[in-house]
This record gives sequence, C-alpha cells and structure tokens, in this order.
Amino acid sequence: MNYILFDGPARNALLPFTFTRPVADILVGIMTIRQKWEMRLGSTTTTLTEEYLSDKFPMVELEQNVMINASFLPNDVLAEMVGNLESNQAIFKGDEVIAFYTNDEQEEVDFDTYDIIEFHDECITIKNTWDIFSKNNLAIEEDFKYITEGRKSQGIPRSVNVIAADNIFIEEGAKLEFVTLNASTGPIYIGKDAEIMEGSMIRGPFALCDNASVKMGSKVYGATTVGPHSRIGGEVKNTVIFAHSNKGHEGYLGDSVIGEWCNMGADTNNSNLKNNYEEVKLWSYETEGFIKTGLQFCGLMMGDHSKCGINTMFNTGTVVGVSANVFGTGFPRNFIPSFSWGGAAGFTTYITKKAFETARLVMGRREIEFDEREAAILEHVFEESKKWRKD
Repeated sequence: MNYILFDGPARNALLPFTFTRPVADILVGIMTIRQKWEMRLGSTTTTLTEEYLSDKFPMVELEQNVMINASFLPNDVLAEMVGNLESNQAIFKGDEVIAFYTNDEQEEVDFDTYDIIEFHDECITIKNTWDIFSKNNLAIEEDFKYITEGRKSQGIPRSVNVIAADNIFIEEGAKLEFVTLNASTGPIYIGKDAEIMEGSMIRGPFALCDNASVKMGSKVYGATTVGPHSRIGGEVKNTVIFAHSNKGHEGYLGDSVIGEWCNMGADTNNSNLKNNYEEVKLWSYETEGFIKTGLQFCGLMMGDHSKCGINTMFNTGTVVGVSANVFGTGFPRNFIPSFSWGGAAGFTTYITKKAFETARLVMGRREIEFDEREAAILEHVFEESKKWRKD
C-alpha cells in the first residue's frame, strides 16, 4: 500500500514551522511525525503539501493510496486501523478525517459515499504550535515505549548518578560520564552517537536525538527534546529543538519550540510566564492577530534559520518567523516577521542575498548543501511574509 501524509487544516496554525516543512516533518517526542508513521506502518511515505514545498517533499501517487492527516500521531490502535483500510473506507474522529483510501481513478473524494469508521480511542494531535511542547511529554513516553520495546540499552557508565535506571535507554555510540539522570519523572532516551558532557543534570521526560549534545553543567527539565545534530547548554525546560540548531551557552529557554538551523547567542533568555500570571497569547498567522493559548506557561516559537545575538531577551509568548536576525538591548516585540533584521530599537528587512549567504555557510559546516530547492522555499517565504514587515 502507498501511504501519503497530508497537511490538513492544521497547516496554517503550525506556522512558522510549516513555512519550511510539511506538518509530517515536525519533530515531537523522539521522532518526527513522518518517522512515527513509517515505523508503525513498516512503509515509506510521501507528502501532499503546499506547491512551493513539493520539490523537496514530493508526493508519489500509485493506483491505490491511503491518505493520512499528519496532525494525528499514530499509536498501536490507530496504526492498525490505517494499515487495514480498504477501498471506499475512511477513518474519522468526530467531524475530522484521520485517513481515507483512494485510487488514481478518483476525480474527487466524497465522504458521503464512504464507509466511515469511527476512531473512539485517544491519540496525540498536533494542531497548534504550542502543542509541540505542551504535548511533548506524552509524545516522548509513546515513542520511548515503541522504540525500546524488546531491545536492550547500552550500559549506564559507573560514573553516572542515576535514578530509575529501568526508564533510561542509551543507543550505541552515545557518550556520558559524571552526569545525573533522573528518570523517575519520565523516560530518558539518549540517541546514537549523542553526548551529555560532565556535570549536566537531566530530568525526564527527555530525548537527546542522534548526534546531539548537551554541554557541560547544563540543567535540563522535562519534557525536552534535542533534535539530531543540535546542541544545548545552560538551563532548558519543556522545549523542543529541531535538528541542526544551537543553544550552546548559558541562559534560560523554557516552554518553547525552536526550528532547524537556528542559533541562540550566549546568555539569551526567554520569559515563559507573564508578570500578572495571565493566560499567554501568541501571534496567529491564520487570524493575523494574537490568540489565546489556554496556557499560563508559553515561551518562544522560532522558525527555521533564525538567529539571535548575545544577551537577547524574548518576552513571554514571542513568535519569530523564518530567517530573522534579532539583536540589541531591550525586549523586541513579541511578533517578529520572517526576514526581519534588528531588535527592540526597530527592524529592517533582512535581504535574501545576505540571508542565503549565511544559510549556505551554516549548512556547509554540517556538509549539507544550501541548494536551489532550499533557496526557492525561502524566497517564497520572503514574499509571503512581506505584508507583516514594516520597513
């Protein structure tokens, strides 16, 4: 069977992260949503997403296909139901479609003619940016159970101070000495060739993905995920950091989501709680205004390729777009559009030529080419975000 993950209605609510990737490629827990589905289905997937992303994330359609709403994360029950879908069947939860069967001869999909299967169990859904960190504890626990079942962890070094060792899994090649791991509050997963440097203190749930690292003396509270090849230091709490990003120095980062290829200067701090303890509001690209999150704790949402200088201060509930460069004293405003250059004193446009030069250097350090496909995606984001910039 051919499986296709589609963005669904959550796409706009998940901006700025879906400016540069389909919903399926959002990291939450230990894996991306795509990786979760592929592992459970035992099959590769392709993507139905925005046209400007389709060169990098193409869709392959065969004679028989199952379309899956990528905002739904699989569990054992849901994955089995999707894997057993047959012609003219669809899975719904309430009014929302989770998956449906289609073929290449169908000109349109009319669910009134489908055999509807109701999914009554619970599953994790990612429908807002803040769901990525606020549901990360559930996602880590689900992934940890699935990934580690029937497998044996590498041994915990004798120098490690450990609590609840049975709730810790260490992959081959991982390095850690003279650190504290407390998995009594949730599982701790340490990926292949990852490193936790000496003096660090980790409380689960925690996921350190392949080739990621925690620098010396770091303090990490769950539920936190550090994506592949990313690096953290200082104090981090309940945060998801996508691949290839760096928060390598002192400073606090909490209740936040950081995209790929981001860099946070030394002693960058974010607020995650308003002084009056009121509910946090976040900028919404859908409504083009600030909306309620239902959360008392909510920090920073930063899109791919964005950077900030040393001693940057982010206010509670700040949204930073793609390829922004933030620096200077004081608190910048809590919505910073893509390709903005500046800080509290004001912003100008970060022209694409300069932004691409930086992206090429940053990606080149990891031996990844900044190619025409990457440039075309960022060019589209630059044009789409013009209306929010005030030069």
